[in-house]
Parts: sequence; C-alpha cells; structure tokens
Amino acid sequence: MSSSLALALVPLFLTPAATPVITPMVVTRTFEEPADADDPAIWVNPRDPERSVVLGTLKEGGLAAFDLNGRTIGVSPAPLPPSPGAKPGRYNNVDVLGNLAFVSDRGRDRIRVFQVDERGARDVTDPATRPVFAKTEAEVEEQHTAYGLAAGRVHGTDVVVTSRRNETSIALLHVVKGARYDTRKVSTLELPDTFTLPDGTRWTVCGEPGEGPQVEGMVVDEATGTLYAAQEDVGIWRIPLRANGFGTPQLVDRVRAFGAPQKYDPVTEECVADGPDPGFGGRWLEADAEGLAIAGDVLLASSQGDSRFVVYRKADMKPLKDFRVEDVEHSDGADVVLGKLNLLVVHDGERENGTGFAFVRHNLSRWGL
Repeated sequence: MSSSLALALVPLFLTPAATPVITPMVVTRTFEEPADADDPAIWVNPRDPERSVVLGTLKEGGLAAFDLNGRTIGVSPAPLPPSPGAKPGRYNNVDVLGNLAFVSDRGRDRIRVFQVDERGARDVTDPATRPVFAKTEAEVEEQHTAYGLAAGRVHGTDVVVTSRRNETSIALLHVVKGARYDTRKVSTLELPDTFTLPDGTRWTVCGEPGEGPQVEGMVVDEATGTLYAAQEDVGIWRIPLRANGFGTPQLVDRVRAFGAPQKYDPVTEECVADGPDPGFGGRWLEADAEGLAIAGDVLLASSQGDSRFVVYRKADMKPLKDFRVEDVEHSDGADVVLGKLNLLVVHDGERENGTGFAFVRHNLSRWGL
C-alpha cells in the first residue's frame, strides 16, 4: 500500500460495540487436540500468486500447508520425543523468508527450517541443530524454550528472531546454509518486567511464580531495520535491528491493564486485581497483545483479550482502525500480503471443537491495510 493511502486513512475511535466486522471468505478445517492451530504465514508463489500457500503451526500436530481455498495440502509432523518421558516437538510460530519457512519448536527449543513450494513444506533442518536457549537437553525439558518467531533480511543478512517462553529474552540468529539449514545465535536482548509509572511508583508485571512476561507476536520491518515485538501483558515494543544485534527498545503502545496492581492467585492460577487501576494503560490493546503483521506503512496487532485487530500507522503508532473477523476468537497470530494476492490470514483460537485459520481476501484497504 502506498504511503499516501495509509496517511489518508481517518482514525475511527470506536467503542468495542461499534467495532466493524469482516466476514472471512475461507476458513480451514478445525483441528482438534493434540493438534492446536496457533500461527499462520503466507508463502507467495512467484510464478502464480493464485498457487500460493498458507502455512499454519499446529503445536504437537506439526506444520500444516493450505491452498488459497483453505484445503489442507499437507502436514509435516512435529518431531517425536527423543527419549521416553521427554517432550515432543511442538511447533509454535512460523514465518516465511523467500522460499524458506522458519518454525519455533517450543517442545525441543529448536528453530526448524522448511523448503516451501506450491506442494507444501519440506523439512530441511540440519539434524545436528542445537537448542536456542537451553544449555543442555535436560534444560530443554524445563520448557523455557523458543516461542515467538519472526524472520527477515536485515542489511543484507538473513536473520531469525525468536523469544523465550515464560521469559523476557529475545534472541537474534543468523541463517546458516550447508547441506541443510541451521541457525546460529549471535545476540540476545532482555526486555524489562518492571516499569516506573508516571506517578513514580514501580510496577512489576504479575505472573505465575518463576515466569516472566513473555513475547510471542513479532514481525521484522525490513524497510526500516526494525523489530516489532508484542510482550503479552505489557504492549508493543519497537526495537532497532542490526545484522548482529539489537538497538534500544521503545515501548510504543501499552495494553489497557498496564500499571494496574495485580497479584497471583494460586487457587485459580490467574492474576487478579489488587487495587484500583491508576489509568496508565493504553486504549486499544486488551491483553494479551499478540500477533503482529506489517502491510506497507501500517502495523496490524491482535488484541487477543477482546478478539479485535488494531491497525496502527507505523511512523508514529497512531491507531487508524480496529475490526473483528467474524467468528474468530482469541487470535494468536496473523499474516498479510498485499498486491496481486491481497490476503489476510488470522488464527482462530476458539471453535466449538478446536482451532483453525480464517482467510480474508476482499476490500483490505477498507480496513486500513
């Protein structure tokens, strides 16, 4: 989308009841446990865009490939446990770079690599690939593992960024091509879990003991060398990205509950209010802040807590529009491609018998994309 079109969009400051609803043109089949749909990515066929492929992670169900009519054309299974009692592979997030798809294997703390064409996805991961965060295989079993993921080309280097489950860590990896593909960690960044509020008080994000406020939704803006990262209970970070490291993070929008006092309830295993909300949060994101995608000059974010999507102007993170996708609830991930394909794909996190994905292919400019 052109800059002039994005800048011409008029913000719609809507109440949740007035949020417009898009009807998807296609929905995939419903996946039931142990398969659990989570995050989509779009591979654009350079020869024939109508033969492009949508990929979707299914956690322990592996990685699914769909045609543009939502038909499943293949499923690559997640790895089996390496030994009795060990965790199996669990595919969490996926992103596409050229003809390769990169997948975070949350179960085994690896980045898996797939070759993609119109027939689907084929695993081309180096079998000797090592854990991203864990120092030993025993530590992998603690499951503080590779979680969110984004891929991109930054200053001429192919990179993958992955976050760590239940931690504030983000790692930058280089893509290594040999007989097969591997990734090599070159830098890490720790986001905060405690913040100084405008009234001078300190606020620490509530969570289960031993677990920090993790990041999942991420996207690389190749045009500006920037990583956008959604820290679920905090908000959206804009982070300068170099080929070998990270710049200084800037928190560019906050979830509504940012700064609100909470405490962990061991009975319900949830965080509950522990005092009045001082009102330091944002207006647009209901935690969790989740899937992120870029379309030209705008950033799309999933407001998972109220099943909405918010479109921001990247330059100043001004909200332009919000919308819902009909019957899509609690969406984790999204991807969008404009031009001839003109496709938005979102994760549908709550169907009657499971989960799936929904495709929107019409009037995307109407929704700020």
